[in-house]
Parts: sequence; C-alpha cells; structure tokens
Amino acid sequence: MLPPEAGPTFSEMVFCNKKIIVGVCGSIAAYKTAWLIRLLIKAGAEVQVIMTRAASKFVTPLTLSTLSKKPVLTDFIKSKTGLWNDHVALGLWADAFIVAPASANTLAKLAGGICDNLLNAVYLSARCPVFFAPAMDLDMYQHPSTQNNLKKLTAFRNHIIDPDFGELASGLTGIGRMAEPENIFSFVEQYLNTSKDLKGKKVLITAGPTQEAIDPVRYLSNHSSGKMGFAIAENMADKGASVMLISGPTQLNAKNKNIKLTKVTSADEMYEKALNVFPKIDIAVLAAAVADYAPVNRAENKIRKNNQEITVKMHKTMDTAATLGKNKKSNQIIVGFALETENELEHAQQKLKKKNFDLIVLNSLNDKGAGFGHDTNKITIIHKNNKTREFELKSKEEVAEDIVGEIVKLLNC
Repeated sequence: MLPPEAGPTFSEMVFCNKKIIVGVCGSIAAYKTAWLIRLLIKAGAEVQVIMTRAASKFVTPLTLSTLSKKPVLTDFIKSKTGLWNDHVALGLWADAFIVAPASANTLAKLAGGICDNLLNAVYLSARCPVFFAPAMDLDMYQHPSTQNNLKKLTAFRNHIIDPDFGELASGLTGIGRMAEPENIFSFVEQYLNTSKDLKGKKVLITAGPTQEAIDPVRYLSNHSSGKMGFAIAENMADKGASVMLISGPTQLNAKNKNIKLTKVTSADEMYEKALNVFPKIDIAVLAAAVADYAPVNRAENKIRKNNQEITVKMHKTMDTAATLGKNKKSNQIIVGFALETENELEHAQQKLKKKNFDLIVLNSLNDKGAGFGHDTNKITIIHKNNKTREFELKSKEEVAEDIVGEIVKLLNC
C-alpha cells in the first residue's frame, strides 16, 4: 500500500503561480541572490530576473537565468532581435518585486525617480508590492542621505528588509550585510500570506476633497490631499480586496491593479457614485472630506469684482455617509472619519451613532502633524460599543495599516 501523497507546503500555497521579479544591483551580495531565486522557484513561483549592468560584474546572467528558467533582462533593447523589453508590461505582470541586493546607488535613484536603466523603469511602472533588501558598507548605510532615501521609499509604500549585522566586504563589522535569502523569502512569504486577509471582499473607499462651483473659475473646497484615503485603498488592495476608489480632485493615482479609481468633482457626484455601487459592497471606508454646503446657484460667467460685498446662498449637500448608513445591511461594514477641532471624542461618538457606522476614525487639528496636508496622522479609532484605541503619530501608510487591521478584526468577530 502506497503512503498518501503529501499536500503542498505552506510556502507552495503562498507562492504557487505567483509572478515575482527579482532585481539585482551591483553588490558583492549578489551571489546570495542565486539562492533566493532557487527558493522562489522551489515554492512554485515564476521568476523574472532583471539585473543592472554593474550586477553582472558580481554574478553572471547565465547563472541566474539557469536558476530562474528565463532569460535575464538587463537592457531596454534585446541585443539579438532589436526588440524592446517592455518595462510597463513587466511592471503590470508582477505580483511582487524584490530588489536584492539593493545598492545605495539604486536606492538613491529610485527615491528620486531617476529612470536610467531597465530595473528602475520597471520599478516606476510596477503596481505590485516592492521589497528592498539593502546591501552596503556600514558607513554608507548609516549615512543620512541613505537613511533619507529609505524613508522616502517607505513613504512610497515600499517595504524595506533590514540588513544584518556582521562582517562586511570592507573588513569592517556592522550593519549593512544583505539579509540572508531565507529571511528575505520569509519576509515576502509572510506579507503575501497576510495579504489574503481581504481576499474576495468588495470595498468602497471615498477620498480627497470635493469642489463646489461658485462660477466657472471659482469653487468652495477644503485642504484635503486625499493621501489618507488612497493609502487605505492601497493597503486593502494589497490584502486582496477589490477596491472601488471614488476620489475628489487630487494629484494622486492608484498604484495597485486591484483598485478601480473613479474621479469626481462635487459632493453630489460623489453621493451618486457611492450610492450606485454600495449595494454590492462588503466594506465602505468614507475618508473623503465632503463639502456640507454648496452654492444654490452657479453663475454662468465669472463674477466680476464690482461690489464691496457679495452674498452666496448655500444649500446642504447630499449626505453620502448618512444615506449609506441608513441603507446598510447586517453583512456590511461602514467606517467613517471625523476631523474635529473641539470636544473631539464627544463629537466623533455622536457621528458614529447618528450615521450608523461600525467604527469611526477620529483625528484632531489640535494634534501636530495630523489632519490635512501632512504625510503623517494621529488617530483614535472608536467602535460601536464606544471601545476606543489611540495611536501615536505615524506615517499615513502606517495609519492605513492600523485602520485596516481594525476592520479585519471586525470581520473575524
């Protein structure tokens, strides 16, 4: 009697059929990348290697192409055929992009958006999670410019796999050794496994300000940048959700391919779009700063400065949050936001109850670094049972992780 066949390993369940780009930069640590590729292939991933020209001085493309079972890409133009390597298609193809080793030079270029080789171009086109495993000497790693570049890349929603402490190629000992391939593999594995928390969920997110026209050239609005709503959208999409992002006027664009971005201008337009998709939604996160009032009449022509004073009659806009809360079904979750300047907790609790939210995210303009226009935020999350959880000042990407974490807990209750 034959023994039963063993089922797939945990790693195989996570990486099976995943499309992974491995970027290799010029560093002595490049020899370790061969083992990382081996681990990914063994787990069932499809791996495409992209090397900088400097990287080929440390490990040969032949070695990495043999392990990955694909030709290694180094240039925009394929030398033998004259055809080009489509960096846009590569960026859309990948489920994850791992740059290991990531040299100080490449980190600096990518933090500044410099696009002078294929690896950099693919990074700028990628919509998938990107992981950097830095490798350099300790003084290079600790230099303020390198640390600033790492902060920038983290703010762009990339993931840094911290280097190890140990003996370096220079003979010095300190932090700068690229993380071991097994640790890089585990880091990405854990991320991809966690990213399934919202798989199959349909999510509506509103973000940004609205603009209410006074005449053809002027409007009423607020200082919302949309960064918080977009960060939440990216985080939820990374976790497997299908995201409908409805945004007022911002300079932001969605990165994850699981996000469908719809741009609107006014509060009434946002109301109409949100109400239309809400019946099919599992989770709604209402992060937009929607105008409460709008001019009753929009002048057909530009209002001239002929009078000392003018009066603009206003009417209430359609209340998207209240309407969705009223129509919420038992299997739907709504998360609201409250930006307050006084009696913050009391006002947020009132809004939570009045609009039938499941939880509300409170921030205050009295907290330094919170509110509109910042890359950071400081929040308190309040649940229906008035349970509150306060968080310290963090980047909006980290705040998004905290908010989504609370939503996942609600789903699992």
